[in-house]
Amino acid sequence: MMNNLGIVFALLGAVLAALLSGIGSAKGVGMGGEAAAGVITEDPSKFGKVLILQLLPGTQGIYGLLIAFITLSQIGILGGNADISLAKGFLYFGACMPMAIVGYASAIRQARASVASIAVVAKKPEQFGKAMIFPAMVETYAILALLISILAVVGIGGLSI
Repeated sequence: MMNNLGIVFALLGAVLAALLSGIGSAKGVGMGGEAAAGVITEDPSKFGKVLILQLLPGTQGIYGLLIAFITLSQIGILGGNADISLAKGFLYFGACMPMAIVGYASAIRQARASVASIAVVAKKPEQFGKAMIFPAMVETYAILALLISILAVVGIGGLSI
């Protein structure tokens, strides 16, 4: 039983990275979709602009899935030897947490910024470029979490513990 705990914790980290980021993105894209639907009922020509703003919170789910795939590859679930120590399992779990936590939180915050930007486009469609910057700024933190999780997950593979 103790021999399997390492893989359990590593797998739990991968699952949480995909799960929490995915939940945040689903909620965020839904919030954006509600706002976008209201805009196109008034002016269907704004569909393309509001669609882009709606989709922005969806990237965190993609990032979480990427971390999960990289982790599953590193720990041998997607081919190779899935036998890792408990210490390494904890390290993989921890390495996945930046993407899991920041992915969830930033998707929700990005959705709020997207909804506000959709309101800008509804009244002043010529301000789309400026309006897109607000949710894009939130994306920065999701990307930072993605990078730290990638570096940590890949770095753990080289450790001999």
